[in-house]
Amino acid sequence: MPQIQQKTGLVMEGGAMRGLFSAAVLDVLTEENINLDAMIGVSAGATFGCNYITHQPGRALRYCLRYRLDPRFCSVFSLLLTGDMFGAEFCYHTLPEKLDPIDNQAFLERGIPFYVVATDVNTGKAVYHLCRDVISKDELEWIRASASMPLASRIVKVGGREMLDGGISDSVPLKYFEYKGFRKNVVVLTQPEGYRKQPNSMMPLIRKVYRKYPALIEAMQRRHLLYNRQIEYVEQAAKRGDVLIIRPPEILPVSHTSHSAAKLKKVYAYGRETAIRMLPEIRSFLETKERERL
Repeated sequence: MPQIQQKTGLVMEGGAMRGLFSAAVLDVLTEENINLDAMIGVSAGATFGCNYITHQPGRALRYCLRYRLDPRFCSVFSLLLTGDMFGAEFCYHTLPEKLDPIDNQAFLERGIPFYVVATDVNTGKAVYHLCRDVISKDELEWIRASASMPLASRIVKVGGREMLDGGISDSVPLKYFEYKGFRKNVVVLTQPEGYRKQPNSMMPLIRKVYRKYPALIEAMQRRHLLYNRQIEYVEQAAKRGDVLIIRPPEILPVSHTSHSAAKLKKVYAYGRETAIRMLPEIRSFLETKERERL
């Protein structure tokens, strides 16, 4: 009988500078020529994850170390001056276009579908966007929207919508990729086994700052509940053999906006060590599983 191959997906959680763990995992996959059929990234999973498709291992760590003390990259100065802790013009245009160019030609040639997730502040719902490239202004703005943390970023206007961090509405978009037909997924998390998110202690300030966006406030108020359900769903899928989870062995020793070179390198090292240790498991999971067409 005819036989079919299951499509494989790569699902990337966010986590700001914790995302260097994920970047390291992807660098190992790149170096080992381990390819999946499509990728979806949330927040840092989008900003760092695109380097997997452009085949640029080491790029994320390189520019984070090189520009970590540049006030245009990430600073309270940038937040006060522009409204963005991570400078919008510098991080999403100057850096990828001029200082450490992203290889858009490689992105186009590989042809791996790359989705990013952002949150519509007027509905509080997730928006899933398929990037056509990773260098045009609009596509870079979609990636910026996905990573625009509440209170530390301005609302991003792109695609006729007002958007913020995709992690607000869909931190681990496994269900979306299953809906798109990817039945075998590698899910890269930035929190260790057993982690569960707690209610947001900043809700009083969030209600004040975003009072014009009640749906966003509601989404942020229940974010921890949604996140914890998603983690449970991922873990159940892993038990069935449909998902392979890659995550750090312990809480990563880095804050959202860490400027410490030692801490950034340590988080990256955790990612490399974890991915290298799991290489046999990763390869085994991604081996073609054929089944008879009923």
